[in-house]
Amino acid sequence: MPELQASGIFAARVIEDIQSKADSGLYAIRGFGTLRERRWATFDDLTFLPCSLTRIPLEGYREKCSTKTVLGKRFAKKPIELDIPVMITGMSWGALSYNAKVALAKGAAAVGSSNTTGDGGMLKAERENSRTLIYEVLPSRYGINIHDMRIADAIELTIGQGAKPGTGGLLLGSKVSDRIAEQRDLPIGVDQRSPARHPDFLGPDDMIIKVEELREATDWQVPIFIKMGASRVYDDVKLAVKAGADVVVVDGMEGGTGASPAIFQEHTGIPTLAAVCEARAALQDSGVYGEVQLIIAGGIRDGVDAAKAMALGADACYIGTASLIALNCNKPIYEEDYRAIGAAPYACHHCHTGRCPVGITTQDRELMKRLDIEEGAERVRNFLRTMTLEIQMLARSCGKSDVHHLEPEDMAALTLEASAICNLPLAGTRKVFGR
Repeated sequence: MPELQASGIFAARVIEDIQSKADSGLYAIRGFGTLRERRWATFDDLTFLPCSLTRIPLEGYREKCSTKTVLGKRFAKKPIELDIPVMITGMSWGALSYNAKVALAKGAAAVGSSNTTGDGGMLKAERENSRTLIYEVLPSRYGINIHDMRIADAIELTIGQGAKPGTGGLLLGSKVSDRIAEQRDLPIGVDQRSPARHPDFLGPDDMIIKVEELREATDWQVPIFIKMGASRVYDDVKLAVKAGADVVVVDGMEGGTGASPAIFQEHTGIPTLAAVCEARAALQDSGVYGEVQLIIAGGIRDGVDAAKAMALGADACYIGTASLIALNCNKPIYEEDYRAIGAAPYACHHCHTGRCPVGITTQDRELMKRLDIEEGAERVRNFLRTMTLEIQMLARSCGKSDVHHLEPEDMAALTLEASAICNLPLAGTRKVFGR
């Protein structure tokens, strides 16, 4: 009997995918983010080099390490001042439940951080419970309201996102409840597909006019962020700077989403590690590094990832998926409900179904009750605080009294790829590979 062997090209998951498409005539849509079945360079491929004889570390119990973060110093009259460099990224009321949005707002406010509206306009309760709220302007224009815009603390003009650069947002009809339909002026229960590009500008030259419009609408008071999915990062960041951005946001391919074609999550964009390096180079070559702030997003999991991103040039980091996990996403509770949607704890990426077992990515009122707002806010507060402590510990170990003083030379690369991407010496050598 010959030994049975599966094909390395047509593995079981590939065969299943082909047969599913043949049965339905539809491509796969899912939520969450990349499942990383391939290998690429990540923040795990870097290591910090704490002080020994060459530098002096700081004592954690008696020497301060500042985390104050100021964003929008270029043109805005009122730059954002945060107590920590970790922020909640844009996730819409629609993709997320009311309870999730309010819990995120309250948790971020408790530690002096910010949260972002996402697509579909401003949820009033989110504004009421936020200390700092960033209002996102996306191609869809669903729910956009100039009066809401004027009570925000910053405006984020979103060109694209890491989970699906070059395509529009998606909210399946199962989440378009009566309240969401009213907010976005949509028919109840019908899939909402957002445009892939903004309707009132076609390129970077037109975008200059759009940025000016947003400044005039907000009386030049608040910073204007420009957010993009990590693609042609170097050129895109330079164009955003030319358009007048106070802050540039770059979202790497590890970024999450409520719903997206699966192929976009796995096969488009560039990784977050590479994105931060290209973005920093673009700001430096444009002569505005330090004047235009850089926020990095896409798969940031903890204070270690955030600290490494900051050492490579970011001023702050957005978290999205990690904040939902802090709210109990993928927690092993209500396991029968996971199985009912074909998922399981720790392996659920069914955000798009609207049947979230823990009440986060749903508009079902009964499921939403499973997420207690106050308990959720406390969990988010704890997570953000712990991330900040981790960043401070690493900064102090490198002799830094401010987390923003972390720099590339505080790290070494553990792989040839990371050495080449980050322009860092390979650990154990003084050589930068690929230079």
